Amino acid sequence: MIIEGEHKAYKINDSIYHCGTSLTMSFIGGKWKCVVLWYLRNGALRFSELNRLSPYITEKMLSIQLKSLQEDGLIERTSYGKKAPYRVHYNLTSFGETLIPVIEVITRWGIELATSKGEVVDVD
Repeated sequence: MIIEGEHKAYKINDSIYHCGTSLTMSFIGGKWKCVVLWYLRNGALRFSELNRLSPYITEKMLSIQLKSLQEDGLIERTSYGKKAPYRVHYNLTSFGETLIPVIEVITRWGIELATSKGEVVDVD
């Protein structure tokens, strides 16, 4: 990225990003991360609830995405109980909450694109 005529990059956690977009996408890129963050914007959810809300994601992929979001500090995992069956909730961290306005804009853009170039259809 060129800032004031000089080439600059951003270094976070030993990774180099050449622009703010690539840095942001490293946190929310992929098919499912924004979906998970979108559903967690209104409060904590259990794994089964997230899985039900996202019927096209496999349990394995949901687990991978949750772990990645947790490692990036966007969500936190809270366990209740000491032995099975115990409950686990996922919720946004304060850092994760800072992404919600960005995701809302991305969502609005997608809805506008879909309604202008496509159609709304019922799904099972």
